[in-house]
Amino acid sequence: MARRIVGIGGTLRANSSSELLARAVLAECARLGAETRMFGGPALAELPHFNPEAPGRSPEQAELVAAVRAADALVIATPGYHGGVSGVVKNALDLLEDTRGDARVYFDGMPVGLIVSAAGWQAGGVTLAALRGIVHAMRGWPTPAGIALNSIEQKPFGPDGTIVDASVAQMVAVQAQQLMAFALAPAA
Repeated sequence: MARRIVGIGGTLRANSSSELLARAVLAECARLGAETRMFGGPALAELPHFNPEAPGRSPEQAELVAAVRAADALVIATPGYHGGVSGVVKNALDLLEDTRGDARVYFDGMPVGLIVSAAGWQAGGVTLAALRGIVHAMRGWPTPAGIALNSIEQKPFGPDGTIVDASVAQMVAVQAQQLMAFALAPAA
């Protein structure tokens, strides 16, 4: 059975660098045999604000929660906004509070690839550390290879959105390999 890997992230801007990187990791996972699904920035922007006091969920919210429940691994990508994750990504992660009562609580035992695209190295590093903290709090296992892109200094994408920078392509390949290797580890 193919492993299921879900991507969450991006910005409100179509083809944002964080979303392109997440899609690249998912494409590499698919090449390695995974089934993948992406919830990009525009889809995340359609999610109502998470309200723990309101148990009803929109069809879009229910779809995201169901996909994460069925996932073997995740990829989370965000822009670095003032040292933290974007609002649309944070709202999606907050929605996953709905999994707190599941047999697998949150991301328990799940490998999670993390991606940050920020306008500077400091913003990228701080945001990657913040995202690691969020994933640890949700019982996930961040892959050793996190991706932090400095969107000011690095221009890894060609006009069609494909990765043209060999070092960035290598980071994407390593993260995908780690997601697949950890996802393929036998369940405890």
